[in-house]
Amino acid sequence: MIKKIIILLIIAALAGCSSSKPVIATTKKAAMQKPRTASAKRTTDAKPIGKKYSSTNNTTEVIQSTSKTVVTSDLIHNYVLQYKDIAIGNMQKYGIPASIILAQGILESGAGKGDLAVTANNHFGIKCHKDWLGESVRHDDDSAQECFRKYREPSESYRDHALFLVGKNRYAVLFTYEKDDYKAWSKGLRACGYATDPNYPDKLISYIERYNLHQYDCQVTGKTYTAINKSAPVRSSSSGSVSNSNDPNLYEVQKGDTLYSISKKFNILVDELKQKNNLMDNALSIGQKLKVK
Repeated sequence: MIKKIIILLIIAALAGCSSSKPVIATTKKAAMQKPRTASAKRTTDAKPIGKKYSSTNNTTEVIQSTSKTVVTSDLIHNYVLQYKDIAIGNMQKYGIPASIILAQGILESGAGKGDLAVTANNHFGIKCHKDWLGESVRHDDDSAQECFRKYREPSESYRDHALFLVGKNRYAVLFTYEKDDYKAWSKGLRACGYATDPNYPDKLISYIERYNLHQYDCQVTGKTYTAINKSAPVRSSSSGSVSNSNDPNLYEVQKGDTLYSISKKFNILVDELKQKNNLMDNALSIGQKLKVK
């Protein structure tokens, strides 16, 4: 009898051990699946990031100069705001229309995003030539690995562009045109050999008229400017609502205003607007008065 009980206990113990094995295997399988779940989540979360850079009101175009650059209308607008004061100063000093300077800068530099602008601060595609003693970079253009001028700052490129036009005899005819005749200057640059592209004048004129660049010529000449592109911003002391004190340097925030919309209205950068008014964030309140000049 005792032997039978011992045999039954041994059988029961063996059965218990064999039944526990599937439990161990299942636990390991579940642990191996966890990394795949986390990876899938990261992929899903990454999708909306790209959407933040798209805008239904921001048109895109490709600028082909010394490099192929994809730009947006907002990028071009910000480029103009960043360099308009330099262009105006060069017009006053050298007699080159500010509109032409800005349009060439947009086209030649891809609104500051082209290869030469990024690597060499060269915004006008100016090559080394024999009289250049400064730094240089190599870049494919009409021929492979041509020599282009390199600058420490974009402002030096703008200055060199002006000196280049003033100092070369072949561009002398340009300075016989009216100072603000951007159409004559656009065609003259091509005729004098600044660019080989037969559509170069049309491209310059297109940028000038789409982004109302001629307004900066008028600021120098004192002539009244009438906007060609009504949707593009035009600097004007009568734009929007000014404060009750009639101070043209102040703007009173209206319903629906944002820092970006105000910056476009008065042709200043958002960062410049925030700096002028000691703003730490983008929050605005109706009736708030901002310095815009």
